[in-house]
Amino acid sequence: MEDFFGSDFSKKVPSEFIQKFPGNVELWLKREDLLHPRISGNKFRKLKYNLSEARKKSLSKLLTFGGAHSNHIAAVAAAGKKFDFKTIGIIRGEELAENPQKWSPSLRYASESGMNLEFISREEYRVKDSVAYREKLKQGFGDFYLIPEGGTNEFAIRGCAEILTKTDSEFDYICTSVGTGGTMAGILHASEEHQQILGFSALKSDYLLDEIQKMNGKTNWELILNYHFGGYAKVSADLIDFINNFYRMYQIALDPVYTGKMLFGIFELATQQFFPENSRILAIHTGGIQGIEGMNEFLRKKNWPQIIGV
Repeated sequence: MEDFFGSDFSKKVPSEFIQKFPGNVELWLKREDLLHPRISGNKFRKLKYNLSEARKKSLSKLLTFGGAHSNHIAAVAAAGKKFDFKTIGIIRGEELAENPQKWSPSLRYASESGMNLEFISREEYRVKDSVAYREKLKQGFGDFYLIPEGGTNEFAIRGCAEILTKTDSEFDYICTSVGTGGTMAGILHASEEHQQILGFSALKSDYLLDEIQKMNGKTNWELILNYHFGGYAKVSADLIDFINNFYRMYQIALDPVYTGKMLFGIFELATQQFFPENSRILAIHTGGIQGIEGMNEFLRKKNWPQIIGV
């Protein structure tokens, strides 16, 4: 199968030593964020085989869904521009259609990258997965390759399974942030029996427990639900302080929706002696750095400190 990301993207992703906690517990960070400036982290992994499948089916248009601040929307737009696909983004929130000045940096970037943005109501967005609505999309846009919201499907899981390599077998815990569950499912697929996979949910709901189990039958995993900070894309002053202190210490930027929350949780759990003595932890940096600009716009309106590192 052709690799549409080319040889430049087959380089090994480095893992950096971050911190040693009491009990000789080590934390390392896998820098998936370095894969590509715009198609980074798990977005790169999720799109890799989806693009191959689209080309295999001779489909030149990619259609997907997302909210105003979606990293996924921005990544699909970037991939379409780079690999010569037309892209269509179905965006939640019809009020944005006539107010481009209110678009998030993610939407502005997607539009500048050539993505056709179609804004729909929240009511319509709720039925986006129905057969009737999919037929409506086909009538409006012709044949296209459909990528689900967040990018998770069987091809995404296959791509995310490539996050772990043979050298990662030395780690006892693999930690990842969780949105739709696809990244965790891929990591689970590639994990070894002695490894425990910890998913740090960015969502307030626990519905992902069933979703992850459906995607992968393994049992060596746990979903951590205590570090969503109020829900998807919600933040607190403590979280912003942690992200900024992390950057000052390690010169690594963290996004506030996923990886920042995961690492906050890991640090807190480690100080609470959650991890057994001599444990080696590998945390996955899933990218999302492009979303910091939009979050900083929100923080400025609240007169909160800005996230640094970008």
